[in-house]
Amino acid sequence: MNRKKIILALLLATIAVVILAPLTADAIPAFARQYKLSCTTCHAPFPRLKEFGNEFAANGFTIPEQERDRDFVTAGDDLLKLNRTFPVGVRFDAYTLIESDSDVTTDLQSPWALKLLSGGALAKDVGYYFYFFMDERGEVAGVEDAYIHFNNIKGSTFDLMVGQFQTSDPLMKRELRLTYEDYMAYKVNVGLSHTNLTYDRGMMMTYDIEKTGTGLVGLICNGNGKPDAEDTEQGTKKYDTDKYKNFAVKVNQNLGPYAGAGYFFYYGKEKGFDPDTPDNFYNNQIIYHGIDCALGNGMFDLTVQYLMRTDDNPGFVANPVDVDTQGLIAELVISPKKDRSRHYFTLLYNQVDSDWNNHDYETMTAGATYLLARNLRATLEYTNNLELKTHRGVIGLVSGF
Repeated sequence: MNRKKIILALLLATIAVVILAPLTADAIPAFARQYKLSCTTCHAPFPRLKEFGNEFAANGFTIPEQERDRDFVTAGDDLLKLNRTFPVGVRFDAYTLIESDSDVTTDLQSPWALKLLSGGALAKDVGYYFYFFMDERGEVAGVEDAYIHFNNIKGSTFDLMVGQFQTSDPLMKRELRLTYEDYMAYKVNVGLSHTNLTYDRGMMMTYDIEKTGTGLVGLICNGNGKPDAEDTEQGTKKYDTDKYKNFAVKVNQNLGPYAGAGYFFYYGKEKGFDPDTPDNFYNNQIIYHGIDCALGNGMFDLTVQYLMRTDDNPGFVANPVDVDTQGLIAELVISPKKDRSRHYFTLLYNQVDSDWNNHDYETMTAGATYLLARNLRATLEYTNNLELKTHRGVIGLVSGF
């Protein structure tokens, strides 16, 4: 056995001992602390949301039946409703990475992520949520999710969120995945395009048709991510770099207690320039469309998504050709004792197949999670990169407090 394999075997053996040890601890993150509820009320395991957790987020991070006057400072003004306490939580992720065919075969990634988050009520049926990345892979990433949520507007099932969020949220929430491995189809910027399905600034609207079990989501966004505001000729600072706005719709259909399906469509346009001729500007049209389905009973939960993206000029050149990019995500989460489990297992398949060949990506990931406490979990993960013929092992601790 060579030295690399010995190191890998020792590290995997060490984490196996930790994962199997019967440890317990008590700590309560922000929302659990505010409502005096276990993390399992919303998560199984954290940060993955249960149905109640999705409802809690959809209600603007409030539990209406538990909102009491004594929890707020009114200051003698009926139009002012301030929380007596300011809910703040912390998420801390730390990993050890072991990777083949690399100049750095092992890496101690601690902290890999450290962020402050807060959310709660601003007024009746109005909530807020944001988090600040104090450390993301060694850099201060700043604000990522940050929005105001108007819930059940005028007593209807219509909601409006204004701010910064991921345009993939109607598909799957990247921040809530259990794996170190990401959902790669959302992250691809084809060619020189600035558009993908991660963070953007805009508005998200949702409407539920309860009678048919149908959910509708609409998005309007800048389409260029979350860059710093830049000066314009008019003397104002603007986030968007062109006159275009991007639009998306998602239709979700409940197919019974254990199944659902959906369709996603996204249309956008952006202006850019060829680096070889920076005085010449061209437009790129982006279209996403795709389907997804989810099957699950709380013990076995499978999600499969297929996305097709077409760019008509992602290189911003005078004589463009269309570039097609396909993405596939398939994820199975196994919870042996459903939401009371302490062991969880994840199988994840990622594929990106693009006419712009350097975007091609294909991996298979197997992960195991053990809850040392409701808000502290140990993870062990293996990824086989089928495109590069490389292997990666990850040992991690993910905590919230």
